[in-house]
Amino acid sequence: MNLKETGRLLLALFFLTAGIMHFLRPDGFVRIVPPYLPHPLLLVQLSGAAEIAGALGLLVPATRRWAAWGLIALLVAVFPANVYMLQSHGAGLTVPEWALWLRLPLQLVLIAWVWWVRR
Repeated sequence: MNLKETGRLLLALFFLTAGIMHFLRPDGFVRIVPPYLPHPLLLVQLSGAAEIAGALGLLVPATRRWAAWGLIALLVAVFPANVYMLQSHGAGLTVPEWALWLRLPLQLVLIAWVWWVRR
């Protein structure tokens, strides 16, 4: 297994785990949905399903490119939640401020990682 395949598996595991957590423990995710967006629980469930689908799609060569584009779109779409979480000082969650700041550029790292493993 080469570096790209290993990276793809790790990334798929990351998104699969995150997506499952959207269903097992949705409360923390609901708290970081900006208040101007309607139906926070539905948005959390949709984003969790998209993460799971994207993770599985990365593992199948025929769907890998579409899954990558979907995950990139998802990472862009959830960026406002990361900004809101920072602005609201963790949205009532116990997250250190440095971690809230780190989440913002981490989105770019994840986007680059998805782009790298797409082929």
